[in-house]
Amino acid sequence: MTSSPITDPKALRALSHPFRWKLLQLLIEEGPRTATQCSETLGESVASCSYHLNMLAKYGFVEEVEGPGRQKPWKIVPKRQSISSDGLEGEAAMAAEAAAMAYLDQEFERIRDRLRLREHLPEEWRPAVGTEGTVKFLTAEEAVEYLAELQALLDKYDERRLDATLRPDGSRAVRFFLSSTVAPE
Repeated sequence: MTSSPITDPKALRALSHPFRWKLLQLLIEEGPRTATQCSETLGESVASCSYHLNMLAKYGFVEEVEGPGRQKPWKIVPKRQSISSDGLEGEAAMAAEAAAMAYLDQEFERIRDRLRLREHLPEEWRPAVGTEGTVKFLTAEEAVEYLAELQALLDKYDERRLDATLRPDGSRAVRFFLSSTVAPE
């Protein structure tokens, strides 16, 4: 699945709130949840969860699950999008930067929290938790090729992310976070 960049400044601003990233991640890892269930898991009020879910829905990131009952669960809209200020100007570029920074803040917070909990995991899961850093000396072309290879590896098992019926027994949400930067000249 190819990624399409988010270019609408309002949609980007919707992603600049750190709590919205927590809601998105919860829905990815746990599946459809009501605002009440989100509240219980994330420790925010039901009203706050409902408000933020509605904002995410307004820009097409989540949607309500069809079905009976008054309280409808929310689910992730299955599409791959990216945040970049490339080709954007003014308000849109600033909104893209704010959304990217909110994402990174939330991602680093999650990494720190889960690394702290590593010792409480069952022994068989501990080797799957950690960080890794490396430096490669590459040309621009090699760097792009290298990232494409890593992306192909990250795409493996992607169909299980939004379809719980494809997950094998004993599987758990394992978060991979890939970052690449280039040193200034």
